[in-house]
Amino acid sequence: MISTAILGLAAAAQAPQGARQQAIVIMPENERQRQFQQQYGYADAIVSNGVAYLSGLPVFLAPGESDIEKAFTRAFETLGKTLVRAGLTWDDVVQVNSVHTDVNAQIEAMVKVKNRYMTGKVPAWTAVGTNGLLQPGGIAEITLVAHVPTAKP
Repeated sequence: MISTAILGLAAAAQAPQGARQQAIVIMPENERQRQFQQQYGYADAIVSNGVAYLSGLPVFLAPGESDIEKAFTRAFETLGKTLVRAGLTWDDVVQVNSVHTDVNAQIEAMVKVKNRYMTGKVPAWTAVGTNGLLQPGGIAEITLVAHVPTAKP
């Protein structure tokens, strides 16, 4: 009986790794951001089985800034850089999720900026409101899901 349990454990140890363990992990280029993400245990993005999942990116107003469109533009620029590092473009994005501290006051600016980056067919999108984000001062947070294009013959 004990030998059966040992054989079972040995087989489990040799089992194929899960999808996340085999995935491509995209970490920040900025050393300070990389250290923060390593401390909290997450990445800018992970590409697994042909799908890229981009972590939530907080949207912040710069000190003294009141134009939320500029804040969303900075966030979309950063998300675009992460897409490029994963070998993707905005055309590969199929889903957008956004969380807003004041969805009614922020949604028009988000739509305006999103539509500059995402043209043609629209993605799936869920926008929700919340009373706060993990990082103090954040007004919104955006996550993306993109499909890695298959090579054409």
